[in-house]
Amino acid sequence: MPELPEVETTVRGLATVLDGEVLARVEPRRADLRRPIPPDLRQRLTGARITGLRRRAKYGMIDTDRGDTLVFHLGMSGRWRVDPAEIEKHDHLILETATGRLLALNDHRRFGSLDLMKSDMIADWPTFRALGPEPLSDAFSAKVLQAAFEGRNAPIKSLLLDQRIVAGLGNIYVCEALFMARIKPHKPAGQVATARLKPLVQAIKNVLASAIEAGGSTLRDYARPDGELGYFFKQWRVYGREGETCQCGQPVLRRIDGGRSTFYCAKCQR
Repeated sequence: MPELPEVETTVRGLATVLDGEVLARVEPRRADLRRPIPPDLRQRLTGARITGLRRRAKYGMIDTDRGDTLVFHLGMSGRWRVDPAEIEKHDHLILETATGRLLALNDHRRFGSLDLMKSDMIADWPTFRALGPEPLSDAFSAKVLQAAFEGRNAPIKSLLLDQRIVAGLGNIYVCEALFMARIKPHKPAGQVATARLKPLVQAIKNVLASAIEAGGSTLRDYARPDGELGYFFKQWRVYGREGETCQCGQPVLRRIDGGRSTFYCAKCQR
């Protein structure tokens, strides 16, 4: 599933094509993805000018001068294709600008979503209202984690994946950040010393920033809007490296937690 760096990379790529442009053609090619596509999407967006693009957690947002914001989630396999040579079976939304640029939202598993919200009410959308702070913002701090972890016996990894505590983190980057902070992923969150939370916050910010710079990680169907593949996977220290040698000389281990693979080093992380 595309995580925060992949969505941020996608939004930045779309901005180079869409920002300031007028949508001359808006064509939903099916009635639903994971949930129904707004039936008035074509009517409300055709002729609108794009005023900005942004991200919240794992959602991308396209703002217009009509006060509407198109909110998209890429689900498991979604990706935007820019100026495709031909429209494919799983291109479920087509956007064409007045200058002739073409974008297609491709999602063959249809686990993504499209919502159309009033821009000035988007912060009150229940989905967004339930989210924790953005991990790259100043609102995300050691104090936030300390309050969230206090008295909790759940593994620290599972709490970092809880979108109500911090928004946008996914399996790859939590594994990598916990390794950088030298904290074992299955350690009860309430037992992590307060002094270790500030380095953990910094590790999360660092790994996300590095991943965004590298264009994200390529897993299954994800690719950037320009068709290029993210290459942060080349920097993975533990994720996907079961049995390979850690920097300390010990093998990277893998365990299953909550249906997800967890990668870690038993020597480096404690």
